[in-house]
Amino acid sequence: MMKKQYALLLTIICFSFWGYAQNGNIQGKVIDENGLSVPFSNVIIEALSKGNLSDEDGKFTIVDVPVGKHAVKVTYIGYTTAETNVDVVAGQTAEIIIVIRPTSVALEDVLITGYNSGQAKALNAQKNKANITNIVSTDQIGKFPDSNIGDAVKRIPGITMQVDQGEARNIIVRGLAPQLNSVTLNGSRIPSAEGDNRNVQMDLIPADMIQLIEVSKAVTPDMDADALGGSVNLVTRTSPEGFRLSATAGSGVNFISGKRILNGSFLLGDRSKNDKFGWMLSASINDNDFGSDDVEAEWSNEFEYYNGTDVEAVDVDPYTSVLEQRDYIVQRIRRSFSANFDYDFDANNSIYLKTIYNWRDDRENRYVLEHGILDGEDIEIGDFDIVNNVPTRFPVEVKRETKGGIDNNRNKNTRLEDQRMQNYSLGGDHLVGKLKVDWMASYAKASEERLNERYAVFQSEYIINNDDSDSRYPIFTAANPADADDLSNFEYDEITEENQYTEEQDFNTFLNFELPVDLFGQGDGTIKFGGRGRFKNKSRDNSFFENDLEAMYPTLADVPTQNLTDPDYLAGSKYKAGYFASNEWLGSLNLNGGDPVPDEYLRENFDVREDVYAAYIMAHQKLSNKLSVILGVRVENTNLTATGNEIEDEDTFISEVTRKNSYTNVLPGVHFKYDASESTVLRFAWTNTLARPNYVDIVPTVDIVHGDSEIFIGNPDLDPTTSMNFDIMAEHYFKSVGIISAGVFYKDIHDFIYTSQYETEDDNFGNGTTGYDVYQPLNGDKASVFGVEFSIQRQLDFLPGFAKNFSVYANYTHVSSDAEGIKNEDGDERSDLDLPNTSPNLVNGSLGYSDKKFSARLSANFSDAYIDEIGGNAFEDRYYDQQFFLDFNVGFNINKNLSVYADLNNITNQPLRYFQGQKDRTMQAEFYGRRFTFGIKYDLFKRKK
Repeated sequence: MMKKQYALLLTIICFSFWGYAQNGNIQGKVIDENGLSVPFSNVIIEALSKGNLSDEDGKFTIVDVPVGKHAVKVTYIGYTTAETNVDVVAGQTAEIIIVIRPTSVALEDVLITGYNSGQAKALNAQKNKANITNIVSTDQIGKFPDSNIGDAVKRIPGITMQVDQGEARNIIVRGLAPQLNSVTLNGSRIPSAEGDNRNVQMDLIPADMIQLIEVSKAVTPDMDADALGGSVNLVTRTSPEGFRLSATAGSGVNFISGKRILNGSFLLGDRSKNDKFGWMLSASINDNDFGSDDVEAEWSNEFEYYNGTDVEAVDVDPYTSVLEQRDYIVQRIRRSFSANFDYDFDANNSIYLKTIYNWRDDRENRYVLEHGILDGEDIEIGDFDIVNNVPTRFPVEVKRETKGGIDNNRNKNTRLEDQRMQNYSLGGDHLVGKLKVDWMASYAKASEERLNERYAVFQSEYIINNDDSDSRYPIFTAANPADADDLSNFEYDEITEENQYTEEQDFNTFLNFELPVDLFGQGDGTIKFGGRGRFKNKSRDNSFFENDLEAMYPTLADVPTQNLTDPDYLAGSKYKAGYFASNEWLGSLNLNGGDPVPDEYLRENFDVREDVYAAYIMAHQKLSNKLSVILGVRVENTNLTATGNEIEDEDTFISEVTRKNSYTNVLPGVHFKYDASESTVLRFAWTNTLARPNYVDIVPTVDIVHGDSEIFIGNPDLDPTTSMNFDIMAEHYFKSVGIISAGVFYKDIHDFIYTSQYETEDDNFGNGTTGYDVYQPLNGDKASVFGVEFSIQRQLDFLPGFAKNFSVYANYTHVSSDAEGIKNEDGDERSDLDLPNTSPNLVNGSLGYSDKKFSARLSANFSDAYIDEIGGNAFEDRYYDQQFFLDFNVGFNINKNLSVYADLNNITNQPLRYFQGQKDRTMQAEFYGRRFTFGIKYDLFKRKK
């Protein structure tokens, strides 16, 4: 059977070369009036009913064109139709460049400029793509006040972001967790610097280094299948069709710190005189001094005390048992460098090299005032009060902690987190007869290094009054104020130094072939096939040392201190931080020769190798003049080798453990696209996708902690999470550059992964381990996700006068989910859970105004609360609270090359908030304040004639 298939394929290829000898090809590029590439434009020879889409760089190829003169037409919403004549010679490939320009006639003098130009490109790309996709172009990115790519992506329908230090970091697509989605750079998977998971740090990449954001919500067989929620492809800027110089310089202020913001970028590119060689260099820097005000709490519904005989436990109403006040002082410097080159050997052969290097320094000092209730054996009758079944007075251990780093030119007495991501891709596009061949080989690396991270902790014990009357902002106050104010009461606890290094390296290669095959006699049709190899290595190497300096610094009163109390503390002026050891003092200490603390790193260190081999075949065919289909299958084989540590009592190394696993997934898919009219498109997709387990979950670690009667184990035998997906979408496009769309989607998910907590029933883990609590990642049974999406973008050109320059942008996504097979700490299955990290309601909206000179936009982003971490029971579940961000930006064009801008971010002062069990029980409320930026932009382009 296989021999017959190979013979058929060989016959098709041979006939394709035979036919090519009598026909020719057309190779070209579509650009706009500014020389920018026009992605996914519709290029057609109407007389032959033959055409193609330009790719993300505006390039297109039409093969097997009869000899003679032909009119090549490009259609694009919001732009005039462009038509160019080209002579096709037998056995040769003709080259053309087609320029399209915005139209104002159809819009009754409403000119397509600025944001609308970007919107036009995005909507045309979405309309012309064969699968369900959302696009954001470089012009749109620049019109929102987004400094990193994560903040730009959150504007797309069905997407929300998890926030870190006030910036969008982890992407959630259609309510599905970050590790369930794929993020690629120019089609190559971006490695993750996160140690515990596969999440890609979207705040690492500056928005102005990206040309296009492409979000595929229904992947095709030629795309990586590990995109259970969706695939986000970031396309970097490419060489222009002439000389281009672009630069930005700006500044601003963070309201929380009162400190400045600096940013700048430049882009320089050109092509050689013979148009064969193109190059583009760009760089970006953003220096941001900010911070955050943070309150964190843990809640309990059980109170223990010593009754004179033994420890007695009583059930109480929920109360705050742990309370932390945290002050963060942060400097974040984000740098990015890119160099892209391409060379056209001839009309049939070209190669490219795309490189990008992102480097972010986070310098952080953190000051923590922590209160934690004492163990029951240390609480006696008379030490506490319980009023209306709520503990209102009890003894706590109080810690004052300073986090910093060494005193040198890099760390500057702060904890320095050095994150880097680099990607180098070499690829080519070739035309051999009618056979299109493209290939790429890439190397990518992400790393996170935190060296000489230091902590100084001084502690005390005293009785506090617990006020939970406002459970969103609980507060502890010392029953005797002198206990909190007298620094000599805070005795030396520990001074530690930690080193962390996480690294992920990826080698990627793929090879694709595409042939024109018209199976139904409707004109265009192709068969595409190919393969990919992805070879990944992820490792983490941490160390931790403790120093005994108690004799030198017996109390907090014996070291230099600083007062962190802030009357404008964003969580409320009632939170008074008080005094902490100064970061300069901590950085000046000589901590050489500290004692290692294995329990802080033995479980954390691992090494994982993951090799993925993939092959696919797909047909893209027209079934009629209006209906087209993509039908295909992808096969992915995954091979894993994971190494971790077997440990006893957290600090006793037993042995290194290595385990292997492999699995193969067969993933068919079909996409239908029906062009009901020139303006209306209907889509249906059935796809199959997967999500591989997080690295830390598959590490074969075993840690038996006898002191706490707990066992922590990894699970190298985890299966990947798989999903069968159904999508239906209807889109109607307005001539005035807009869209109204609606769709539904359903995901049938199997083997989702969660952390199980159960109690051992025997001594399977060693003598005396019966009754121990075991924590282990397991596959759940199944889950389902059902969602609806609605989106509208529209210029209000039907309004009179200047009002026609207003535009609206809004989208809404509703997601409902359920999960089966999750057990509580008693071993009973829970039936009350949504799929973790699934936000039920997502809303984006903006109201904009744009004319030839002035533009303004008010943008809103809302995401609903969702379960983030499953606890042992419903009371312990952690939820990520709802978020509502409001941003405003304005711009003014001084001339066609020079413009100024101003942005105001986080007008609502939206905190990052988690709650425990129910909404009013705060686990974390971290505030970042507002940010104001302003600057100037210059853009010069000279297209070659």
